[in-house]
Amino acid sequence: MAWTAAASLCCRLVRAPPVSRRARRRTLCSAARSTDAVDREYADLNLRPLYPNRGHHLRIRQHVNPLSALFVEPTEPPEWTEVFQDPLLPLMVDIGCGSGRFLVWLAKNSGERRNYLGLEIRQKLVERTQFWVTELGLRNVYFMLANATVSFEQIVSSYPGPLSLVSILCPDPHFKKRHHKRRVLQTPLVDSITKNLCLGGRVLVQSDVLDVAADMRGRFDGYSDVFENADRIDKDLQCDNEGWLLDNPMGIRTEREIHAELEGATIYRRMYQKTRRFSPDYSIS
Repeated sequence: MAWTAAASLCCRLVRAPPVSRRARRRTLCSAARSTDAVDREYADLNLRPLYPNRGHHLRIRQHVNPLSALFVEPTEPPEWTEVFQDPLLPLMVDIGCGSGRFLVWLAKNSGERRNYLGLEIRQKLVERTQFWVTELGLRNVYFMLANATVSFEQIVSSYPGPLSLVSILCPDPHFKKRHHKRRVLQTPLVDSITKNLCLGGRVLVQSDVLDVAADMRGRFDGYSDVFENADRIDKDLQCDNEGWLLDNPMGIRTEREIHAELEGATIYRRMYQKTRRFSPDYSIS
């Protein structure tokens, strides 16, 4: 009896305070506003008629450990002639493409003749997005289940056309310091992007978490003998006093970008352009 009473007291002491109905309503309203905003941004894709076939909302783990045994082996590249109508076109790779709507929109609406490749570590998202691609009849975009940190080199080096653009947009921040090694942009990936990108090719990094954006920026700033800040070359790109791009240069926002801006967050963006060839013996300045 004494143990039961003590246990009951402990449970009462550690139990989280109840969430008020008003707070729950605010959370639900915020989620609904985000969903509505995403639907409006991507309305011309007309994906909603496809939702009954695969489901609009998927139960997805938001955080996946890229260092688990499932993701340590490089993913084999696809047969490029089977996934793209013209595999010699310039290629854009979106690392950590999430739901894939961003790339699907670009593949359908961008005026540039380019192929688009999305690399994502969550299988359900890849399956649903590739389903959309098939239903829409697009032959210039493809999605793969891959850990880009270990697979980027093997996949991209096999592509027969030039790599013209790489984007890393709002990657998982892995806030805890001991988990920073799980962040997608590690030195081998930076080296591989730098080596494989064609002359004149660009890299776009962005995050709504300043620490993450600064970390990505620092890694590419270290290759100053290879990259120029794109705003110094393209006068249409404007930066603030800290060197962050003021506007989204892609013409469409990612879902995370939409959610973050609705919450009042700042998006930190940086774009680089490759102006010199990369030497394997190059040491970071």
